[in-house]
Amino acid sequence: MISSIRVVMFDLGDTLFYDKDPWGPIYHHANQVLIQALQDAGLHIEPSTLFHGRRGLIDFYNNLRGDDEKEETTAVVLKQLLAEQGSINVSDEVIANVLREMYKVTQANWDIEDDAVPTLQNLKMRGFRLGIISNGADDENTQTLIDKADIRSYFEFILSSGAFGLRKPHPRIFRAALDHFKIPPEQTVMIGDSLKADTYGAHQVGMKSIWITRRSVETAAEADIQPDAVVTSLSEIPPLLST
Repeated sequence: MISSIRVVMFDLGDTLFYDKDPWGPIYHHANQVLIQALQDAGLHIEPSTLFHGRRGLIDFYNNLRGDDEKEETTAVVLKQLLAEQGSINVSDEVIANVLREMYKVTQANWDIEDDAVPTLQNLKMRGFRLGIISNGADDENTQTLIDKADIRSYFEFILSSGAFGLRKPHPRIFRAALDHFKIPPEQTVMIGDSLKADTYGAHQVGMKSIWITRRSVETAAEADIQPDAVVTSLSEIPPLLST
């Protein structure tokens, strides 16, 4: 039992949502859609060299992410890549439109866990305040996923790394949540599939943590990080928490 909790924070991907199919073919399709959208917008690009040998924008972006936890959005990265090929001063509107088309492909592969809504309903009914901190490189994409799953009403705070400029486990993104709720960190618990991003990030600022292992690719032996509790499903969380 984790006691004296008033706020419950959730990760998004592989915690509340899961990916239905392998990402490789989906990223390939998403990149084809992106290239077509760029060409339809009148941009003259060379697709074979645009992403420096990577398989597409998402693959390039994921490889670009470093250890400094700074979050360059996919919009910023795409604009830089286009400028390298001579498409300078592409409008933010064009960038947003082509990314919107690309993300429609990846959004279709995310689905909400069967026990997510019952868990959120239980926690909300018991008076817990709920929030989301997600490592998402495009804030509009993150917000769209939340709306497609029809879960926005459960949360009073939603923050993506794309909007904040830093990603988990950077302590500042967790402190932004604490600043919103205006409560001591020990009265907040972070739930997520990543020991590094979610558990370690939360512990840096004094928050409690629950590691959900259902979709996690990590093992406890791989990290010297100890969560306050470990669960395999979201439905196990409500009995663990008390106010």
